[in-house]
Amino acid sequence: MTWLVVAGGLLLLVFLHELGHFSVALLVGVRPRSFYVGFPPALFKVQRKGIEYGLGAIPLGGMVRIPGMNRPSGRDIETFMSGAVREDPALVPYVQRVRRALDAEDFEGARALLPELESEVERAELSASARRSAKRALRELEEGTGLDAYWRQATWRRIAIIAAGPVANIVVAFVIFLVVFTTGAPSQQPTTQVGQVEKNTPAAAAGLRDGDRVIAVNGRPAATFDAVSKLIRASHGKPITVTVRRDAHTLTLGPRKTIQVQNRWIWGFVPAAKSISYPIGTSIGKAVHECWAVVTATGTGFANIFQAKGRSQISGPVGIVRTSQAALKIGFNWYLELLGLISMSLALLNLLPLLPLDGGHILFSLIESVRRRALAREVYERVSLAGIALILVLMYIALNNDFSSHRPG
Repeated sequence: MTWLVVAGGLLLLVFLHELGHFSVALLVGVRPRSFYVGFPPALFKVQRKGIEYGLGAIPLGGMVRIPGMNRPSGRDIETFMSGAVREDPALVPYVQRVRRALDAEDFEGARALLPELESEVERAELSASARRSAKRALRELEEGTGLDAYWRQATWRRIAIIAAGPVANIVVAFVIFLVVFTTGAPSQQPTTQVGQVEKNTPAAAAGLRDGDRVIAVNGRPAATFDAVSKLIRASHGKPITVTVRRDAHTLTLGPRKTIQVQNRWIWGFVPAAKSISYPIGTSIGKAVHECWAVVTATGTGFANIFQAKGRSQISGPVGIVRTSQAALKIGFNWYLELLGLISMSLALLNLLPLLPLDGGHILFSLIESVRRRALAREVYERVSLAGIALILVLMYIALNNDFSSHRPG
């Protein structure tokens, strides 16, 4: 059941991110063509007022298709139509007319030629791949020459559409932190509940789990973590038993010997912190501080990415799900706080000034504003290679951390 809550929380963050793009696009007069949570192929889709809404089979993100993200060019139409032209040379004059109009930047003229080209493509006998590419060319032409095309919008509109996704995640993170601080935030005061079981320790070997509540050590009741800690330290390396409450059951784990770390005898677990509620005014300040702490921590992490310590702090989908499940077992507010951290991290990652991330599109909107002319698609695609390479490196590091941290030792 916990994994359903965790998956639902992550999907909600993605949904709200995409909803930010979608809502602001509509608000400034740009009608999105589709809104998906998850990536295609579609598990479910429905058409409403010219917009396709769907749920993708690959739950690693989401997308809002904004029309005309790039200025259409004659090279684009010729490239996408090349397969169809090879299979049916009768299409050549129709494609060339559209290309000449685009090369002359006569976008209205190119749009006027669209119905004729569509009719000829429908008539032609094409293979599945050639028809698919031709239909993409027609779609790009229709969307890119429309008055609501993204590339034709004022700079402020473009930036508003793109920034809305990360801003939505920042607002969500703030609201989550505010809820946590007003209803009970984790503090520095330890409790007898287990927050985390450390790897390769007696506690892990004995079967202690995150969320267990320690009630006795060697049969001696312990009402506070200080009492638990004193009883464990008093073992001096001898085997101990630990009695815990797990769900509705009482279990006795061990006996297992304690180990010495920094002149202290331990069993190998970290206690969960006590939750403390704050007044609304204090909670607002703490929520802002928590958001800013994620910003500074992320900046430090990227600065140290070429060092082992910095790389070890990067987590991927597997690690996020695993950590979320552990937090949920301790308490819902623990999980909520983690969800807020993930939401802020998602916003900051997307604001990196690299294509194809949101920050890259914001940067290029500013560049195009200065040069007073939209850049061609091929420029976007070439620059995107660097951003994609960085994302792949981060994914590799994250997945390596996820799986290496879960290997039995």
